[in-house]
Amino acid sequence: MRIAVLALQGAFIEHEQMLQRLGGETFEVRQLADWQQPKDGLILPGGESTVQMRLLRQLGLLDPIRRDILEGLPVFGTCAGMILLAEGWLGTMDIRVRRNAYGRQLGSFNAVAPVEAVGSDIPMTFIRAPYIEEVLNDQCRVLSIVDGHVVAAKQGHRLATAFHPELTSDDRMHRYFIDIVNR
Repeated sequence: MRIAVLALQGAFIEHEQMLQRLGGETFEVRQLADWQQPKDGLILPGGESTVQMRLLRQLGLLDPIRRDILEGLPVFGTCAGMILLAEGWLGTMDIRVRRNAYGRQLGSFNAVAPVEAVGSDIPMTFIRAPYIEEVLNDQCRVLSIVDGHVVAAKQGHRLATAFHPELTSDDRMHRYFIDIVNR
């Protein structure tokens, strides 16, 4: 299993480390030539969504990534990565998100909540996090709700979380993504 990790900005190294601990091979995507390598899945990490989107456009990565996701490439977007998957951005997942929903850096927090199909007591780190305001159709399944807000969803081969599972020692979210890749 070989997973591409978007490495333009944000918390990509932590995803790489988590996947490597689980036996996955990773490589960083920084330019179009990187994207053209063989891959079984993609991680869109947290960071600054507007910066990542601008860089995706400038580097010619936006359309190839969108196309491959729509054609079935498994993808896991965390925090800013979830925003990128949403309607109005890459538009590969039928969700509408609220950016920086929990406020500035001081609004960051930790929670523990169940995630359907993953387990109970999943540790969640929210950093200036978004949440899903609306799931736009029944093909997109809500996986977790915290304080009345949707913070995790799955649609086919696409997984999105408002939180950063790569910043904890709990590997269950990444194991779940690996299961999606292996299907």
